[in-house]
Amino acid sequence: MSTVNDANTGTANADDADRTLKAKHRALWASGDYPAVAAELIPALGPELVRACGIESGDRVLDVATGSGNAAIPAAAAGAVVTASDLTPELFEPGRRIAASHGVELEWVEADAEAMPFGDDEFDVVMSCVGAMFAPHHRATADELVRVCRPGGTIGMINWTPLGFIGQLFATIKPYAPPPPPGASPPPSWGDEDHVRELFGDRVSDLTTRRQTVTLDHCADPEDFREYWKRNYGPTIAAYRFNAEDPERVAALDRDFLRFLTDWRREDGTWEAEYLVVTAIKR
Repeated sequence: MSTVNDANTGTANADDADRTLKAKHRALWASGDYPAVAAELIPALGPELVRACGIESGDRVLDVATGSGNAAIPAAAAGAVVTASDLTPELFEPGRRIAASHGVELEWVEADAEAMPFGDDEFDVVMSCVGAMFAPHHRATADELVRVCRPGGTIGMINWTPLGFIGQLFATIKPYAPPPPPGASPPPSWGDEDHVRELFGDRVSDLTTRRQTVTLDHCADPEDFREYWKRNYGPTIAAYRFNAEDPERVAALDRDFLRFLTDWRREDGTWEAEYLVVTAIKR
């Protein structure tokens, strides 16, 4: 009997830990102003993913970890029937306003990328624009992306690469960030072609990847750009909050972050961020 009780206790503890983890992730992305980051730094990525996926009028589309709809809204504008899902529903109201300004409607659903409340084979296109890559358990996320896509349907992603600007931003703040949960994988691993192929395996065909870059030109100088990230981007905010009681570590993070932004600044005063475009067909 004790074995059964121990097993039940272990399962309950694991469920509690997962709920706590997801609550922290929700709070992280609700902090700052991610809709501003999406609109001001990377507005072109959503429409690019829509084109890469070949979305057409009437397609049933799921945008996973949609944020404020950077890819979902262009998909709806293309005539698709779109469900925009995210763990952080606080981002939906800005998304609804943006959608209304574009004259489109879509369904907004609170959903965990690792355990989505959708049926098997439900969508013609399942996509994610620098979103699902931040779910901590990559295998579970890949499993869900495949599960909800119909056979013959398209899975598409845009993910930051490990050695590109965003990947190295994370590497810079990592020594100051809260420790990752057990079993979590680094988000930029989704920008490594081999990692993506291993995750999807033989469940997909025609998997293609290509690396591209987006120019970040919203801020005038490295110090201004540092303050922009500190003010708007959840993971950066979390790193500063984690060290808030230690002024020396905050100063060190400020110094290292500024050095990173200075080193990565191009001669024309902008920054260039590399990402991986992934498309595949579910078998």
